[in-house]
Amino acid sequence: MVPPSTPRQEVGRDKLSIRAAARAARTAQLDKERVSKHITDRVVGLPEYQRAGCVLWYVDVRSEARTRHALPDAVASEKKIVVPYCVDGELELFHLESMDELTEGMYGILEPSPLARDAAEKNVSVEDVDVILVPGSAFDPKGGRIGHGKGYYDKLLSHARSDSSLIGLAYECQIFEEIPMLPHDVSMDKVVTESNVYDGRGRRS
Repeated sequence: MVPPSTPRQEVGRDKLSIRAAARAARTAQLDKERVSKHITDRVVGLPEYQRAGCVLWYVDVRSEARTRHALPDAVASEKKIVVPYCVDGELELFHLESMDELTEGMYGILEPSPLARDAAEKNVSVEDVDVILVPGSAFDPKGGRIGHGKGYYDKLLSHARSDSSLIGLAYECQIFEEIPMLPHDVSMDKVVTESNVYDGRGRRS
């Protein structure tokens, strides 16, 4: 006899289905560069971003909402700009002061060069970050998020300050009516698309 599914198993299957649909929609998104500029323009105009002293930007890979076009202006601003890179399944944070510090790593992903990241003063704790810009496969209007399945950001966000702002970036086609969430999943404070800024539930219980 096949045992009945647990709620956790059901949520897992639902997430897989939504992730697949969202990735297909994201890949099919037209004019990604122009649409992404609308997204990042909305982000930098947010009060949370304007107030922040330290901001964590992700560097886009594959079909994610683009960010690298916005990074030079961000770096040139008075804010401390931080980007992630992966070491042994964990995200480490790097203080980015020049685009020349980024090189193509494994799978063509743009990341801090090994030489640059060796400098101790370049290492940043997530607890020092005021605003965290978060990629994802899918989001909902209340801030629910499905990542890429590796859990890198889930681990990172679990150590973020309670008063830091978590902002998801996505194309509108990645917004679903409701994302199934488990107790350890982290909701965004806001989700920004090319046409909307959604107010999420954040980490409120």
